[in-house]
Amino acid sequence: MKLDKSMAAIVTGGASGLGAATARMLAVEGVKVAIFDMNAQTGEAMAREIGGIFCLADVTDEASVDRAIEQARAANGVERILVNCAGIAPGKRTVTKKRETGELLAHDLASFRRTIEINLIGTYGMIAKCAAAIAGLEPVTADGGRGIIINTSSVAAQDGQIGQAGYSASKGGVLALTLPVARDLSSFGIRVMAIMPGLFHTPLFDNIAEDYRKSLEANVPFPSRLGRPEEYATLVRSIIENDMLNGEAIRLDGALRMQPK
Repeated sequence: MKLDKSMAAIVTGGASGLGAATARMLAVEGVKVAIFDMNAQTGEAMAREIGGIFCLADVTDEASVDRAIEQARAANGVERILVNCAGIAPGKRTVTKKRETGELLAHDLASFRRTIEINLIGTYGMIAKCAAAIAGLEPVTADGGRGIIINTSSVAAQDGQIGQAGYSASKGGVLALTLPVARDLSSFGIRVMAIMPGLFHTPLFDNIAEDYRKSLEANVPFPSRLGRPEEYATLVRSIIENDMLNGEAIRLDGALRMQPK
């Protein structure tokens, strides 16, 4: 599918990190971009920078998503591209020991549930709502293609570390739904792909010590560094433009395989 000025896109989590790089790339290609995010200040600044629109959206709140989609479509028309980058990455072990008393504590279900709601259910909710509209558009490729959905999984879906039970479960769910949803939507000419990033220099890494960052980078075989958000965005563009990419997840990790901790 060729990117052009007639197309609209929605990028969730588009105010920063991987989502911001993706929104910026799409705007450079002439696409009309709507940024969905909870951070209004950063999201509005990003929208101004790229000439897009910011829509306040909580992917766990269906009414919030509906309002944001309505706002985006009023400004840009129905999207042909959805890139799901909204997510959280909490860390908590299944059982932890309280330092002061030695008491053994179980992982609370509230934080586990919230991770699943944002990363997995929020992703699927966006997929379903956008796909229903994309399916009604006219095809734009010779094969009858109407649009594309790209989701963000993680290498943690396959080699999650200690303390990543909730995160890995949520990203594993995103990985698992990629093929069946691609099959669901094949009759409408909608492709579905997933990207599984490794260690990327997102705001999560802004406040970590340099020696810890270097130790993480040393675990990446080549190139031995954190990935750049622009490299994620470059893969998004390649996926959009290659119509045979469908129903698959691509690891973007420099050959990294995560150790237990």
